[in-house]
Amino acid sequence: MTVRIRAVYEHAGRDHDAVATTLGAGGLFVATDDPPTTGTLLRIRFRVPGSTREHALSARVVWAHRPGDPGAQGHGMGLSFTSPADVAAVAADLEANAEPAREGPSESP
Repeated sequence: MTVRIRAVYEHAGRDHDAVATTLGAGGLFVATDDPPTTGTLLRIRFRVPGSTREHALSARVVWAHRPGDPGAQGHGMGLSFTSPADVAAVAADLEANAEPAREGPSESP
């Protein structure tokens, strides 16, 4: 799901404010100029759009692009959530807050 939500990730003893722009049950993309290296474990906090629940979970950096990296289409990091229980909780929250599908115009016979 394409989103624009505030996220805070904890790394190296500091909180880092960031924006997440892609969110799925298993992970998210966080835009940042200075992402931790691939393989880094960190904590991230965010809310699913439409939800009041704050998710605070562990994640692993699965890829990172810094400004100026060759071939990078954006700077930031891809995170994968590490706990199956956290993945289930985010998936349930996404499902509960999904916009209902819009029906097209009804067809006349």
